[in-house]
Amino acid sequence: MLQLAKNLRQAGAARVTFATTVHGLTQIKTFPSLDGLYFASFSDGFDDGIKHATNSQDMLSELKRAGSQTLTELILTFSKNCHPVSFLIYTLILPWAADVARYMSIPSENKPPSSIQLPGLPPFETEDIPSFLLPNGPHSSLNPVFQHHIQVLEQEPSPRVLLNSFDCLEEEVIAAIGNINPIPIGPLIPFALLDKNHQSDASCGCDLFEKSTEYTQWLNSKPKRSVIYVSFGSIAVLQKNQMEEMLLGLIGTCRPFLWIIRSSDNKDTEFEEMVREKVNKEKGLIVPWCSQMEVLAHESIGCYMMHCGWNSTMESLAAGIPVVGLPQFADQTTSAKMIEEVWGNGVRARVNEVGIVEAEEIRRCLEVVIGSGEKGQEIRSNAKKWSGLALDAVKDGGSSHNNLKAFLENVTTSAKMINGVFDEGAENKTKDATKPNENSKN
Repeated sequence: MLQLAKNLRQAGAARVTFATTVHGLTQIKTFPSLDGLYFASFSDGFDDGIKHATNSQDMLSELKRAGSQTLTELILTFSKNCHPVSFLIYTLILPWAADVARYMSIPSENKPPSSIQLPGLPPFETEDIPSFLLPNGPHSSLNPVFQHHIQVLEQEPSPRVLLNSFDCLEEEVIAAIGNINPIPIGPLIPFALLDKNHQSDASCGCDLFEKSTEYTQWLNSKPKRSVIYVSFGSIAVLQKNQMEEMLLGLIGTCRPFLWIIRSSDNKDTEFEEMVREKVNKEKGLIVPWCSQMEVLAHESIGCYMMHCGWNSTMESLAAGIPVVGLPQFADQTTSAKMIEEVWGNGVRARVNEVGIVEAEEIRRCLEVVIGSGEKGQEIRSNAKKWSGLALDAVKDGGSSHNNLKAFLENVTTSAKMINGVFDEGAENKTKDATKPNENSKN
């Protein structure tokens, strides 16, 4: 945060004040000498430092109580001294600072630590963290739901959690949460991907929307690994300006693309009419829905531009299709991080200052993944590697196959034992009911 304050001043901010707790300010041994950079403190209720025995929950409660009051007083002091605060930037541990800013009618921005480290995972920046975990994120209301899940698991004597993943993909992560007994049984994909004799099982389940039938013939007419498949799942709704940027980026590649635009995304025909004006059906096809695994398994597909939802991420890994990720919310940002930096089977497109991925960035990412460069070859090689490992995991004798069998056997055994107890109890009750009452008289 201090480095941020310095950068803001050097970037041209007229006056920047770095405010921290009373005790925190005493811990700064050397103050940077920079005109326009000032220092101030507010009390968090622990001016002499936090005692080791202090309960963390009590500490946070006191920090919020005392900090809210003293930060408000500090801002009022600045105003009285003719230096009103025009913007407040705060760290992840001080979500209540946003309430203070709102009360004082000051715009605010959350500035979490530069990165966090979790067991089994690489360092995460703010943009990599699931949106429902950010204290002032748009989906923070979901946080209690996940907290409840954890509380329920903690109360279980022998918890078990089935994962749509496979051992070698997330080995360290799975080991890090061993206390909840995770059971990887994925990727959960149709058998047609494993055995061509199972073509009746080519879809992952029921289709949420009525699918088109024309795309299959269209894909059949395209060369191998030439088509860009674009789909953002069944929930995400893209802004119109983002869709326009995507269209321009796709056209810029001069490659054929199959784009899934749900009817709920596009209630009028304005956007599709614009597409028809800019690209003919030979180069780009838009359909309302499709059987995704059928498409991903088609030999003409060379790249998948997606939202990085977990199911779609697993399906792309199983199919061996490299990815361009445009994550929207929830854990999609985390999946995009893993795709680009850990598994190496794709890249993540970056947004501009207003949260839009521009056409040139989309075109660049697609060319990296599907083009002939060295990076693209590496990505496609990784995608092929993970596909082999994913399919091995779900085949007979594979890790996920064995995990599922063991789980089922355990459940079956437990059910038999419970039923046996119930049967024995019922039998004893029947015998007791047929015994003559010793106290009764004939």
